[in-house]
Amino acid sequence: MPFELKYHPDVKEIDIPSLNARLKKRIRNAIKTRHTTAPHQYGEPLRKTLKGYWKLRVGDYRVVFKIKGNEIWILGIIHRKKVYEKIWSRACHTTHP
Repeated sequence: MPFELKYHPDVKEIDIPSLNARLKKRIRNAIKTRHTTAPHQYGEPLRKTLKGYWKLRVGDYRVVFKIKGNEIWILGIIHRKKVYEKIWSRACHTTHP
């Protein structure tokens, strides 16, 4: 089943523009090949306060997402050192399902 990708506004406005071209390409390829076909197979579920969200590791970056039906909501593409504090804030103030 193909999945449709949806992005949190901060991903488009903050996360993606802050990446260098090489990293953007690497993350874009990982999302296309892994998320759109089998996100459960490649992603790892998060726990505790972020239960219901998943992460995909791409080098030192984490793509945090939530699966809702045939949609994948990407909540953040953030360096591993800062990902959980930023994702918690976005998850609390987001409008996606």
